[in-house]
Amino acid sequence: MLREVFIVQSGLAEIGKRSRWPARLDVVQSLSGLALALFMWGHMFFVASILLGADVMWAITKLFEGYFFLGQSYPRLVSGVVAVVIALFVVHALLALRKFPINYRQYTTVRAHAQAMKHGDTTLWLWQAHTGFMLFFLASAHLYQMLVWPQNIGPYASSDRIWSDGLWPFYLVMLLTVELHGGIGLYRLALKWGWPPLSRHSLHWLKWLLTAFFLILGLATLGAYMKIGFEHRQHYGERYTPTWGTEGEER
Repeated sequence: MLREVFIVQSGLAEIGKRSRWPARLDVVQSLSGLALALFMWGHMFFVASILLGADVMWAITKLFEGYFFLGQSYPRLVSGVVAVVIALFVVHALLALRKFPINYRQYTTVRAHAQAMKHGDTTLWLWQAHTGFMLFFLASAHLYQMLVWPQNIGPYASSDRIWSDGLWPFYLVMLLTVELHGGIGLYRLALKWGWPPLSRHSLHWLKWLLTAFFLILGLATLGAYMKIGFEHRQHYGERYTPTWGTEGEER
């Protein structure tokens, strides 16, 4: 009798019955994080097209709106893409919450252990947790903007939002946060799943090189939008017209 009680209370009776769902959820969290990180990089190159000129940025914007295929711009196509990203973001955030400290006592314990061990990857995990918490608010606000007002994307419209609407501090903080979070996340994914097959040291350097590249690209891009917005401040609300024609103006 005592032996049976010990087995039940110690959890030994559940060893053969443990669920595989935590492992499955971990796979979903990894895949959703990878998808969001790749989207983040693609999005960065898209917005950075302003560095190649307003005409290039206008053309890419219209491409996503279907202008060159349908003969007319449909900004709601952008909303559809944003809706998919929001779904991925919600799934990833909910799954990531499983690993967050659930109260202040747990948080201080984790932080104390990290400070005592001085382990680089543990410190990176704490940074990932901090930036992930910030993205609950920053990314949600940005995605909502793009979902509801997809027509406000373009050389002048985006620049007006950043400069005249005073949102450049918001985008600066979000740039730093999302690049740190995404870079650390991809680094930890590579360690977890073993691809690419590089050493921890090499992956660590690759992670910081990619983070530095996208931060520099993002800061240059933000500066370009701020410059255009400043120069365009007296014509707030005016839409960009490509230099090679007057048809298909930015909507």
